[in-house]
Amino acid sequence: MKAKRISIEEDLQIAFQIRKEVFVEEQGVPLEDEFDEFDTLDGQCKHIIVFYDQRPVGTGRIRSLDGFGKLERICVLKPYRKFGLGKVIINTLEEIAKEMGLSKVKLHGQTQAEGFYKKLGYQTLSDTFMEDGIPHVLMVKEFV
Repeated sequence: MKAKRISIEEDLQIAFQIRKEVFVEEQGVPLEDEFDEFDTLDGQCKHIIVFYDQRPVGTGRIRSLDGFGKLERICVLKPYRKFGLGKVIINTLEEIAKEMGLSKVKLHGQTQAEGFYKKLGYQTLSDTFMEDGIPHVLMVKEFV
């Protein structure tokens, strides 16, 4: 298991395919809602891919927003869940946040993943809200 920071378009397209499989095909998020203006290599967002047995199977991104690192589009292909890859993605994005000079991160976590994020030190700061038809909560973590 290793994470790689995306720096070339080919890798970004692989991340997009993973997101499409998880969010659009598996979870029913409309394709037009999944991709946005931050899906570029221009520096606004830092994207990563995580590998299992040298196969790209997960992805996530981070951007600076209102003094926070906002973790977004975190996903792992279904057959590769339960191998600890989500933790690798979060840890890598948190490292990037620290390199960006940020001391806190936030995310909109799906409620089914709330316990996972809590184990990694995140606190729930909102009631449940809907995003693309999926229940989410706002979660935050401050670095010590």
